[in-house]
Amino acid sequence: MTDKQSCPLKPPDYTGVEIVTLSPAGVADYNAAVAMAKVEAVKRFEEYMLISWYDRDRDYESPPNTSERGDEFPKDGYIHYALSHGAKLKVDIGQGRFVFFFTPVEW
Repeated sequence: MTDKQSCPLKPPDYTGVEIVTLSPAGVADYNAAVAMAKVEAVKRFEEYMLISWYDRDRDYESPPNTSERGDEFPKDGYIHYALSHGAKLKVDIGQGRFVFFFTPVEW
């Protein structure tokens, strides 16, 4: 068995990423959360693209299967995917219940 402490993982580097934290009274589901997140993206970017997201209610990340470690580790592949693909905005709704990463689209 591998010692989890033998190779500690560095936390993500959010340099250049604006982080917005929302704590609304009630968010029904993913659809309501993504609508809230898109409102924040529209405030900041003329055009944007949703790069990745996490839904803790369903324990689902997108792109799927970006976290390659076992279930005993948190799903964080969507974070690394977003940061390596130009994310400029992170919207965290409900203390990690829903997390969305956006980037501006520039033509």
